[in-house]
Amino acid sequence: MRGLRFDRNEWAGSFGDIGTDLPLLVGMVLATDLDAASVFAVFGLLQIATGFVYRLPMPMQPLKAMAVLVITGGVSAGVLAGGGVAIGAAMLALSASGALRWLAARIPLCVVRGVQLGLGLSLASLALKSYVGAHGAAGYVLAAAAFAALVALWGNRRVPAGLVVVGIGLVYALALRLDLGELAAGIGLHLPRPRLPSAAELATGALVLALPQLALSLSNSVIATQRTLRDLFPERRVGVGRIGATYGLINLVAPLLGGVPACHGCGGLAGHYAFGGRTGGSVVIYGSFYLVTGLLLSGALEQVVEAFPLPVLGVVLLAEGVTLMRFVGDQAGSGRDFAIALMVGAVAFGLPQGYLVGLALGLALYHLPVRFGRDRPAGGPEPPAA
Repeated sequence: MRGLRFDRNEWAGSFGDIGTDLPLLVGMVLATDLDAASVFAVFGLLQIATGFVYRLPMPMQPLKAMAVLVITGGVSAGVLAGGGVAIGAAMLALSASGALRWLAARIPLCVVRGVQLGLGLSLASLALKSYVGAHGAAGYVLAAAAFAALVALWGNRRVPAGLVVVGIGLVYALALRLDLGELAAGIGLHLPRPRLPSAAELATGALVLALPQLALSLSNSVIATQRTLRDLFPERRVGVGRIGATYGLINLVAPLLGGVPACHGCGGLAGHYAFGGRTGGSVVIYGSFYLVTGLLLSGALEQVVEAFPLPVLGVVLLAEGVTLMRFVGDQAGSGRDFAIALMVGAVAFGLPQGYLVGLALGLALYHLPVRFGRDRPAGGPEPPAA
């Protein structure tokens, strides 16, 4: 258990990414013929494994581009599994060949900051537009109470803000939304169901799902995550090769066990850290919630998910987004780099395939002789850790 803690701060941090993960997992289960027990149990096992491997609050998240395509496009569970295996193989090849490190070393810090900014804006927008007002006037009051607790207790290690915020949501759910009888009726043991994609599903998944996901994974799941690790844990040197390797291995295994494709993400890391997580213990706790839900409560999945109030999840998402957006401040010393970071962030937030377009735009602006007012000479890209 070296490097792991399970104190109140780790418990508080464990809920820092639930606002992103839970809606995507449920949306994919409801949109396809995925088995809920398999999805939740395997997702929980991935979190627990990552917590032990990295000993840091380094969670796994559903692959967002794939999740959106599945929820909105009617993609089958077999094609989703094929896409997961395909992108896992691609990322593992990039890591093993050294190409991933080569790519990361040539992307300037200002462009990475723009990617982080864009993701932070996306999370904040989702929180404020879709979550906070989900329950009408009562939802706004609930969100205000959770936000007040978050601000009042921010950084408090004795009374972690995350525990209070989630506690507010649980009290509200138990009092007004949770049917304990229906919950009890859905309890039962449900084991994961393995799924082997066919050759056709593998090919379709690679073309329809893996290719659109690859740009987002390179920018956010690997490069921006490695930079966020260096920002939050400067004493720990985790390189992009290791992150890409665990990303690849996980996606070669998880879809075959009936789970959904998953990745590391700077947003999840920032969320766990913002609410108090400092070790892999917060991720192990978080994964245990999904594991127990998948094995024992998948029969009452809809009841469990609908009970927890979206306005409180919105406050969690907002904190996660702000934690990511604040990293752009270290580019303010260079007018040129700061402008590039802002442009990349705006494009990543506002355009379809914005992370790919923003990445290309940022690289072009950085390497072209473009000036944005008076500026000191821009530094070169900062190579990642070995």
